[in-house]
Amino acid sequence: MGVSKTTQDTLRHERNSMPSAFLNRVFLRIWLASLVSGTAVAAHETAATWTMNLMSPSGLFISLMASLASLPFFLFTLPAGAFADAFNEGRILRLANLWLAGCAGALALLGWAGKLNPVLLLAGVFLLGMGFAINAPAWASLVPQVVTDEELPSALTLSGVQLNISGILGPALAGVLLTRVGAPVVFALNSLGFLLVFATIPTPQKTRSGLSQTLASFAHSISSTFRYVGQTENVRNILLRNAIFSFFVVVVPALAPVLLLKELRLDASSLGLVFASMGVGSVISAIFVIPWLRSRLSTDTLMMIAQVALAGIYILMATVHHCLYCLVPMALAGASWTLAASELWVIAQRAIPNSVRGRISALMMVLSQGAMTLGAIIWGLSAELVGTRLTLLTAAFLFLTTVLGSMLLFTIFRNSEIIEDKAACNRGPRLSVP
Repeated sequence: MGVSKTTQDTLRHERNSMPSAFLNRVFLRIWLASLVSGTAVAAHETAATWTMNLMSPSGLFISLMASLASLPFFLFTLPAGAFADAFNEGRILRLANLWLAGCAGALALLGWAGKLNPVLLLAGVFLLGMGFAINAPAWASLVPQVVTDEELPSALTLSGVQLNISGILGPALAGVLLTRVGAPVVFALNSLGFLLVFATIPTPQKTRSGLSQTLASFAHSISSTFRYVGQTENVRNILLRNAIFSFFVVVVPALAPVLLLKELRLDASSLGLVFASMGVGSVISAIFVIPWLRSRLSTDTLMMIAQVALAGIYILMATVHHCLYCLVPMALAGASWTLAASELWVIAQRAIPNSVRGRISALMMVLSQGAMTLGAIIWGLSAELVGTRLTLLTAAFLFLTTVLGSMLLFTIFRNSEIIEDKAACNRGPRLSVP
């Protein structure tokens, strides 16, 4: 009896020490496939950036890659969410991953045939972005269907861990493969990664609402969402803050590759190492920095610190002249970006009521991607006209001015409200004297 109890306690301890979602075989299979595919995606992005550097003497095409990667999310996220509600998520995910595999495979074939050029590579970036935009809402809807309510928090945490691990391994893998076998092999591996995900996607049972009904509901929900935003000042401010942050943070993916490849002349392996350092910074920030800071500082304070830090990092990036000195700014950029994005999301989720949370969150994502698309174009054109380093310094100055100016306006507005409240209290209720 004692041995049996000891064995049960040991099994219970092992069960509790393992993330609960990993005990779900379906989720574990999907997570492992996503880890492999996510690593291949990160490697593909590094290889595409390197290939564009070799094909185009202009850094503008490298910056446009960030813009065209964000544009499909701006255009297709909301309609894709409607289709995810109307059709089976498993079918949508399979079609999306087949599309993604085909796009990556086509880039590999074009590369091997020597037919790949900057325009075709940009088209490939946009078409891959379309696949990701259609995939995202269905993927978010699928996970809660394959895990239990008790496993859901663990599943969401593990999904974030998977992205961070892929963000580290992918660029490092690309740096090795680019020097040995070339970019087309990396594109082909990415295609195989999408096929692996395709093979692991389950088919959840779902009652379909019908396309016409879903589209009518979609149109109504969009109009009601915009009416709600128009009537709620706090939500408007949050959406504006999110758009401004996205406009400035896209400086990192738009200009960092231009600086590294056109100014510092990094080779492929060094490029992969620097990109991986950004992933390391994100992981360290998520695991150690953010929990420690959240226990000591308010959300608004953390948001300001992260944005000021990003502006300072832009200044550091503008002054570096050696590959090794890029590792620290890129790691800090990853940490600050993670901190600012997570705190901005916390601010939004605390302010949005449950009745419109999904729609406002989707709108927040769309506006963010739209701001990143516009920002990447503007910062890329500026770098082409006046130089990358001057553009980085300008972005840092404008970012700091915007952050500090908005903080000053918020303080003035809050103080004026306090004064008005005190004045109202001092006046008190008027008493009628007979």
